[in-house]
Amino acid sequence: MSMSSAPGGALTNRRILHIALPIVLSNITVPILGVVDTAVVGQMGAAAPIGAVGLGAIILSAVYWIFGFLRMGTVGLTSQALGAGERGEVTALLLRVLLIGLSAGLVMILLQVPIFWAAFRLAPGSVEVEGLTATYLQVRIWSAPAAIALFGINGWLIAQERTRSVLALQLWMNGINVALDLLFVLGLGWGVGGVALATFLAEWSGLVFGLWLCRGAFSGAGWRQRAAIFDRDRLAHMLVVNTDILIRSLLLEAMLVSFLFVGAGFGDVTLAANQVLMQFLTFSAFALDGFAYTAETLVGQAMGARARARLREAALRSSAWGVLVVVLVAAVFGLFGGAIIDLMTTAPEVRERAREFLPYLVAAPVVGVGAFMLDGIFIGATATRDMRNMMAVSFAIYAATAAALVPLLDNHGLWLSLLVGFVARGVTLGLRYPALEARAAA
Repeated sequence: MSMSSAPGGALTNRRILHIALPIVLSNITVPILGVVDTAVVGQMGAAAPIGAVGLGAIILSAVYWIFGFLRMGTVGLTSQALGAGERGEVTALLLRVLLIGLSAGLVMILLQVPIFWAAFRLAPGSVEVEGLTATYLQVRIWSAPAAIALFGINGWLIAQERTRSVLALQLWMNGINVALDLLFVLGLGWGVGGVALATFLAEWSGLVFGLWLCRGAFSGAGWRQRAAIFDRDRLAHMLVVNTDILIRSLLLEAMLVSFLFVGAGFGDVTLAANQVLMQFLTFSAFALDGFAYTAETLVGQAMGARARARLREAALRSSAWGVLVVVLVAAVFGLFGGAIIDLMTTAPEVRERAREFLPYLVAAPVVGVGAFMLDGIFIGATATRDMRNMMAVSFAIYAATAAALVPLLDNHGLWLSLLVGFVARGVTLGLRYPALEARAAA
């Protein structure tokens, strides 16, 4: 499949759904792999292997999460290059993100000893669990170049509205991983090392498949143009965009992590209830991702074409779908939230406490949709300085609200502070939106 043709088609609802739905379906497959990994090692009849696989996956996910900027930045930059008709730059961007991803993965391999040492200090386990986790990490770390490079490949495909390819890539990797899990662990008895090897092979096979999906970029001579790939100004702009996104993401993560840490001070039952309810937020994000990615793609193309009216239409249409989704999600939480909680925990005291705070989760998607969709809009426009600065303001508002409300209302104050943080993100970005349109018109 070659690269998509230059954008410019009508912004119809069908086009939006064509981009968004494969992303939503792809997200649905993400938790399935974790369930399978846990289930196969669970057949070993011991707790330590389950804990080791879970801990190892969390450590690597946390490290890989840092490189999420590679997907987001690539969508914005590539979609703008498409909108501007710069086909050579589209190809150059793919080569750049591949080089960055592979290089970052090699650095992780070289630094694996201090990385794992620090991880075990932050998240210690028993001697047995840490030993098995080390076995898991020592295998999986060798696929870091593939795993990080895939962030860039996914962003490059999304920018061209090729989200079906993203879905196919996710299904391919998960399918390989599950099949090898069953073979290595249940068939050959390789235990935790077998789970790690299955993921290692799935990630490298995913990179190969991803490159095949991007093969159109290698059909001409553009991918061999070193001057274009290593253009100093383009690389500097890419560095600024990705650095802004990284800082913004770290601030957002600090908000969510501090929420869990402060909640831990209210006792084990409240901590468990908060953890259960945070899965509702994850579900909301999975449901909205498709439409936020759509905004990234269509806004980016409009910005590249300097088409202000098309940018506004892309922002409004994708956001309208986002609002529809969150209304449905909030309704599901309101009607079936109690039953969902009961499925996630059997502890009566945790169930009761989670139900006490469930109304905040019904409200969260509704008050957070503005922040979520505007994030996509600003990523597409590569208005990343605004994203960084407004996230800093929002974090400060969240922290100040928590400092005022938590001593008075305990966990209720904590949830209210998180919702205020979501609203602040939406409002502050919304105030910067006119400047974004002005850029498109310049």
